[in-house]
This record gives sequence, structure tokens and C-alpha cells, in this order.
Amino acid sequence: MGNTHPGATSPLGMVSACAYSGAYPTGYGRYAKNTEGVPEEMFDRHQASGFTHFQQSGTGAIRKYYNYVRVTPMVQPLDDLGQSWPLEDERAEAGYYAANLDTGVRCEITVGEKVAVHRYTFPDHHSARVVIDLSCGGLAIDLGRTVPLRAQAESMGHGRAQGTVVMEGIPLSVHIEVDSPGWRQMLWYDRRLIPGGTRLDFDSIRHTTLRPFGMLFMGPSRAGQTIEVRMGFSLRGCDQARANLERECGSGEPAFETVRARTRDRWREHLGRIRVDGGTENRRTVMATALYHSLIKPCIADDESPNWPDPGPYAFDICTMWDIYKTQMPLLSAIAPDRYAAILESLIRVCEEEGNFPIGYRMARGADRFFRQASALAHTALADMQALGRPGIDWTWALVHMVDDLRRLYGEDFWEHGVVHPITHTLDLSYAHHCTAGVARALNDHRLAADLERRSRDWVNAFDPGTGLLRDSEFYEGGKWNYSFRLMHDMAGRIRLAGGDAAFSFMLDRFFGYGAAPVKQPGRCPDPAEMAAGYALNRFEGLNNEPDMEAPWAYHYSGRPDRTAEIVNSALTWQFGTGPGGLPGNDDSGGLSAWYVWASLGLFPVAGQNLFLVNAPAFERAAIEVEGGEFVIETSGYRDSPIGVDGIDREPAPQYVQSATLDGRPLHATHLNAADVHQGGRLHLRLGPEPSTWGHGIRPPSLSDSHPKEQR
Repeated sequence: MGNTHPGATSPLGMVSACAYSGAYPTGYGRYAKNTEGVPEEMFDRHQASGFTHFQQSGTGAIRKYYNYVRVTPMVQPLDDLGQSWPLEDERAEAGYYAANLDTGVRCEITVGEKVAVHRYTFPDHHSARVVIDLSCGGLAIDLGRTVPLRAQAESMGHGRAQGTVVMEGIPLSVHIEVDSPGWRQMLWYDRRLIPGGTRLDFDSIRHTTLRPFGMLFMGPSRAGQTIEVRMGFSLRGCDQARANLERECGSGEPAFETVRARTRDRWREHLGRIRVDGGTENRRTVMATALYHSLIKPCIADDESPNWPDPGPYAFDICTMWDIYKTQMPLLSAIAPDRYAAILESLIRVCEEEGNFPIGYRMARGADRFFRQASALAHTALADMQALGRPGIDWTWALVHMVDDLRRLYGEDFWEHGVVHPITHTLDLSYAHHCTAGVARALNDHRLAADLERRSRDWVNAFDPGTGLLRDSEFYEGGKWNYSFRLMHDMAGRIRLAGGDAAFSFMLDRFFGYGAAPVKQPGRCPDPAEMAAGYALNRFEGLNNEPDMEAPWAYHYSGRPDRTAEIVNSALTWQFGTGPGGLPGNDDSGGLSAWYVWASLGLFPVAGQNLFLVNAPAFERAAIEVEGGEFVIETSGYRDSPIGVDGIDREPAPQYVQSATLDGRPLHATHLNAADVHQGGRLHLRLGPEPSTWGHGIRPPSLSDSHPKEQR
């Protein structure tokens, strides 16, 4: 189902806003929590009890997540707060969400980077109201509620109010301005008004003592009358929340259209950094949607860290690096390098303050709850940035933290024994040692680089030479087949261990089902026996989880880029679409959508190795706006996918690269140095309907290459 939502967002901005039903996992929608098959319905319709702020995008298996500061337009008494009403006439655009409640209120929301602006159009009513619930948080599923630890709310008069709630250890402050001339404003507690009260303070809140609380604006409305609610957010107190509101909305004037237009322009500018020509209309729609989803997270809130006082970027909703380091981080590096640098600067500061680079980092205090997924993944992004020679990072200081982080948690056993279980952490840590060695070498610390590189060769301890696969172990959301085809830093050695090119390609063929009988797909709600039978196939899981993302490109290293072309073409055609169910799995904060973007462009980044692999693209021509200007991928011999009489894309035959040139010079290899892409240039690919010998002779570089081959 993708687990995305249609709410208003700003590119990599701090704030999102969407209709709130309490459904899993974003707070929007109809469904309960489920990780296999189609989940049960919580509600038989789309509905909302109001509109909340801060939502996840595409994650799964998360319960307590955001949905703070619920705003509810009502023509009912306050006792009805929390009731949900059907949503009608929903409309979503980049930076804008609108719907009608069946109470007769038209609801519109837009957001800026640190603000949200609501506009409600009321029917004729003697007592309309806008209710703001500061106690709201989390989801309406078992154990899904988030309870504030402390809170304060203040009614300041003249349509102004503010408050702070401490959610999961983080103080979230909001400053509110309501454009409602002649309306009264009051605080409320436990659905009871507090006439004349101007402040509420809660020093200690528990699940058993929590009662809803907030502020209310109330008065008569004429049919068609609009009420605007402007909200500035901050993690550093109400004064900064007010300053954020004034900076983006001005002072005391209606701001909805101004904020909406500014965010629309920001989206247009970001989405315009990749342009494609050719392909079907459906494919162009999916491409634009994928690029949009790739740019929602992480949230970057400059000067907003609640955990250290200094100015500078603060990135959260890195949820999780396990999902985004292979695809989305390289995409941000290419088309949003300033924001990419801000994320890395923030991660370094997190490591400095909290002692480690996190695998996942939320707007919450506490231990890294995602450390079981993987180890030491920030090292890949840091190595890529250093290799590109970008400014903005103190690399000597970064290297200190990179080295220290290699010895935390699973890294301690790896340091001592050269292997650690779950076995996938052995791959992570050996790879991170290789990435860190590159940074050390660039800083002329050759002794450290040599030691790190020596330890990076311990990847071999993870594999069973008898099978060519990973050793038996526990695996996080996958099995040893899923993890056995990662693009390691020594793929040449990995292929030798498997028995050579032919044997490795044969293993990949089995993984992807070449020559196998068709598999009967499980039902909408598969039972345990069906799931067990599926896992026992030891097959490619079809992009519905992170471990399989890069496996199609493993063929490049064994001289079979034609197989990559076939598998990627099939995935783009059959696993992505324009309607509900148009994603094959959780979008995972844009990690899956970023996969689609790269695969459609005919490029795949090998994170941590300053490398791109080349494949047949899904479009006739594409242009990426990069630091050095523009990188163009153009083709000859391209054929559009056929379209049926019903307007649906038909299966396109795979297209294979016959030959290639880079800036007019022959390119005989299936890879590019990342600098070739980031500095701009022109890649021309001649395509044909049959596999060719292109790329068979020169393989992408590997650590164990005795004499690294030239790529051109």
C-alpha cells in the first residue's frame, strides 16, 4: 500500500499536515496495522476527526508516531470532539490538501517549511468553532497513542495563543494566530471550557491522568465565511515558533495563498531538477510521483535542535538509514546537494552529542530503536560526499566520529573477531571500514587507512565457501538469499568465492526465477503456510523491502548487464502504477521511490563507492540538474511501451544497451565515476531489442583488482 499519505508537505521541510483518522501508519486512511497481505479495515470510509501535523511517509511497523496538534473545525458542541466525520471531495496537490467534512465545513491546508496554514469555510451557523487539541498524538491502534509528558498552553487574546507539549522527550512548541474577528477564545480541559482562564500547566502527565486539553475559538459564521488558522512550530520554544510564523506568514495578515504559492514554487523548482522525455503518460506520472515522494523526508529544520543550543541544521525522520542510504541519499546528493550536506552535518552533530551515528533518527529522545536493522550506514554517505570534494564538512572531525562509531554495539565483536551475528552486520561493518578508509586516505592518514582496509576484507568471513551464500544466521526482514547479492566493495572476490562469473550468474538466475515455473501468488490475506512456502522459494521479493533493492545490478559484476535490463524493465512495468497499490511495498521515507527514479534514468548509485552503474533507461531522454550543470542521458533506438485500447500500458519488451558514449567518447564499461555525473555531461546509449556484448569485458572496480581497469 506504500504507506504514504496525501497531506500537505514542503520539500524536506519540517512540517506536514493531513486529515487524521488514527489509522495505521500515518494517521490517515482506513486500515489497521498489518505487515502481510491486505490489512483489515478500521473504518468503512475515509474519515477524519480533524487535521494533524507531522506525519511519516512510507514507513511500516511503527506505532507511536507524531500526528501532533489536532485542529478540528466544528459546528457541534465541544463534547463531540474526537468524533470522526466522513471526508468528501478530497483534493491533493504538492503543498496543499483539501476535503469537505460532511458537517458542511470545507477544509484546506497548506504548509511552509516550519508553518502550517489552515483555511476553513463554514456554513451558516450560530456557534461555529475551531478547536485545537494539544494532547493529540500517535495512532488509534493498540498501544499506538502518544501521551505528552509535560505541557503548557496560553491564551494571549486578540486571536493569539501558544503552547508547548513534550512528546517522547522532545518539546514541540506552536504559536497560533486565528483570523476570526468577533469570535471568543478560551482554553479548555477534558472537553470543558475554562471561562476567563489564560494558562494551563501540566508538570507530569501519565496515561492514567491524561485528559484532552487545548484552546478554542468560537463565534457565529455566515455561509461561506472563511477562518484562517496560522501556526508556527519550533523545537526551541514559543518565541522561536512565533518568529518562524512571522518569517513565513508575515504579521497579522491572511497568508494562505502566499504560503501555498511559495511552497508550490519550491516543489516546482525541486521536481524540475529531473526532466524526462518519451515514455507513456502513465510512466511519466509514476516518475513524477516517485520524485515527489523522494523529496518529502528527511525533515531538515535549520536552527531547531532541541538537544544542542548551537545554530545549524537539524535533520530528523531519518527513518531509517537502512531504507534510504542506497537510493535516496545519493539522489539528494545529486539534485539537492546543499540539503544533503545539511543532513550529514546534522548526523555528525548527533554522533558528537549522543555517541553514535544512528540508523534511524526521529523527533524523539532515547536509544536508536533501529540499530538491529544494520550498522554503520552513515559512513557510506560521508564517503561519497568526501570523494566528491564538497565543502561544508570538517573532515578531520568527521573521521574521528566515523572511526569511533565502527566500534559501537555489533562493532565491538567485529573488531575482536572479524565476524558478528546477525551476519548481515558483518557485511555492514566491513563495508563501513572500506568507506572510512577512503576518507582516511584522502586526509593522508595512510596508516589508519591501511588498518581499516585490512579489516574491510573480513567481509569474506560472512560467506560459506561451500555454497557461495551467506552463512546461516538470523536475518532482519529477509533471508540469506536476499542479503547474499549486496554490491560489496570487493565484488570480484565475492564472485570468485561463488565459483566465477558463470556460477555467480547462475545463482542470480535462480534468485530471480529464470527457468522456474510460475509462482501462484498468495491471497489478499495469506495464511502462515502460504507465507512459509513463499519464503522457502529463496527468491527475489520484488522490491517490497530494502535487502533486494540493489540485487538486479549484481549481474553487472559478472558480465551480464542484459539480465539487469530484463529484471529492471519488468519491475518498472509490473510493480509500479498510478492507482492505489501503485507501490510494491512500503515507500520507506522515499527509499523505494528513489529506486524507481534511478532505475528509470538507467543509472544506479553504488553508495559509498563513488560509482554509478549504467543500464537501459525507461525514457527516451532525461536530464538531471546537478552541481556542474546538467547531466543528460539520451538514447537512440528507443521504443515506447505499447498502450492498449483501454489506455493501460502493455508489457514493453526489454531494451538492451548496444554501445555507449560519454561526452562523445566511447564508454565500454557499464559504470561511471560519480564525479562524471555530478559535474555534468552527456551519456548516449544506443539501444536494441537483443542483448549485446557491451560491458562484458570491463567490470566495475573491486577492492581485490590487482590493476583497476579503466572505465572508458
